[in-house]
Amino acid sequence: MVLIDQGRCIGCGICIPYCPRNAIKLDPNLKKAYIVAEECVECGTCARVVMCPRDAIVGVVEGYVREVRAHFSDPYTLHPSTGIPGRGTEEMKTNDVTGRFKRGEVGFAIDIGRPLVGVTFAEISRFIKVLNTVGVMWEKANPILYLLKGGLEMGEFPEELNNVKLHSAVLEFKVPIAKVRDVIEKLKYLAETTDTVFSLGIISRVDDDFTIPVIEVLRELGLEVSPWAKTNVGLGRPLVE
Repeated sequence: MVLIDQGRCIGCGICIPYCPRNAIKLDPNLKKAYIVAEECVECGTCARVVMCPRDAIVGVVEGYVREVRAHFSDPYTLHPSTGIPGRGTEEMKTNDVTGRFKRGEVGFAIDIGRPLVGVTFAEISRFIKVLNTVGVMWEKANPILYLLKGGLEMGEFPEELNNVKLHSAVLEFKVPIAKVRDVIEKLKYLAETTDTVFSLGIISRVDDDFTIPVIEVLRELGLEVSPWAKTNVGLGRPLVE
């Protein structure tokens, strides 16, 4: 993991406000900065951004658990399962190319956790188990699912990962539009009973009359769709046949 060389550190504290997890502390007795290992998520912000006057921020990510943290917290780290950086897949953002979503289907991208708040694998496991009761169709290429043991039905991670903290993780799945209400009900339950935060992205095809049926369903459930959406115009034409 990233460390602060105590021999070089002069206790200036420049690095402290840069850590999105508040993992860098100043020892009042030694007058030296140090990193709390349990809170560090290996995002690499301190190593990349801080202009330490003594170049005291050193170290590399070592060990399975530390590497997993880096995969979901450092935007420059490639996921071994997808070969690309980022916490989700390209499919959810470029479905006009890959054809993941057909008419009558609705995709969900749940971004769980945030800097300063974070999320543990145990909390992610709970999301998976609750959503499994609806019968969602998971995006198999999602890197978080790559770490599960016993398959998606179990929704369990290896014991050594359960209490590991990450900045955030993205869960991706789709359901028939008839199940959107069930998904939203489960998400409202999770919002009330989970010790973290999450945001929700909806993916849907536009009908021939330029309407988006899921928007009306969401409004009936008390949810308004943000106007800041991404529109794929379908130039990939994966469903042309």
